Amino acid sequence: MRQASSENARQTQKSPASSEPSMPDELIRILALCVALAGFETLHGIARAALLVPRIGKQRALKVAIVTGSLLAFAVCWWLVPAIGYRDALPLFGVGLTIALFMASFDIVLARRLLHRPWRRILEDFDPRSGNYLSLGLLLMVTFPYLSVRLRGWCGPGSL
Repeated sequence: MRQASSENARQTQKSPASSEPSMPDELIRILALCVALAGFETLHGIARAALLVPRIGKQRALKVAIVTGSLLAFAVCWWLVPAIGYRDALPLFGVGLTIALFMASFDIVLARRLLHRPWRRILEDFDPRSGNYLSLGLLLMVTFPYLSVRLRGWCGPGSL
């Protein structure tokens, strides 16, 4: 009898081969996406400062970097978001909001702790009127998980 009840319990549990990820798997994959984006965007910022700024100046480099950085972030989302397993618009925009908030927090912590920038300078980085387009990039980032799934044609019935 005991063996039959444990067999039933095993059958009602989600199979590891199931196509739907479990909640911890989703969280780990979202965290991996955030860390990958932070790493790639940090390297992108270093390359911009070392290669573009000396050649074309800071203001033009910032304009180029919003395009290249956005393309890079979209490519990372294209690569990693499908593994999260979401197909509907609301969860995908939730992932986008999560990564945008993570990246904004990452930029602030990096600027304060590593670069020792004052708050005034950090806030300028988010202000497009000062020639910085970080806030535009963050807004675009909210849409990238949805777009990366939608453009593949994988969106479910609850999609836009």
